[in-house]
Amino acid sequence: MVRYIYKFNIIEADVLVTQILNTKKSNGVVMVTQNTPVKEVADVLSARNIGSVVISSDGQIPEGIVSERDVVRAISKHGEAALEFQTSAIMTRNPYTCEPSATADDVLSLMTEKRFRHIPVMENGRLVGIITQGDVVKAKLSEVSMEKDALENMITGCW
Repeated sequence: MVRYIYKFNIIEADVLVTQILNTKKSNGVVMVTQNTPVKEVADVLSARNIGSVVISSDGQIPEGIVSERDVVRAISKHGEAALEFQTSAIMTRNPYTCEPSATADDVLSLMTEKRFRHIPVMENGRLVGIITQGDVVKAKLSEVSMEKDALENMITGCW
């Protein structure tokens, strides 16, 4: 929660998912379909240096998500043959999503509790972005830094 201190009044404002999306270089979500081979997903993850892809047949509604972790688990369990599987065989179906108005704290709590690192962002029933646990932690660190600066300024009288 960001606290802006002005003349000893504290105004609290939660960091929102929409703010996190606005700080990202690209809101573009990498999507594949359920019949995309796992090998192709692995290639996309590697080439784009990302941790997950959203599975969607219409480009608007996430049917699932495949992360690096899913690929590794499939290869560990099935060997090289897993690379020929369709993503539908390894994807997490009906992934948790959030809205742009969700708070960073709420999203981080959900990610921690359910043990996942990527969450699609939905607005009016449409996929508008994806944020990662790293994105949320970065926003929280920025928030803490602003709080620290505000408190230092209050203590030293630099208004």
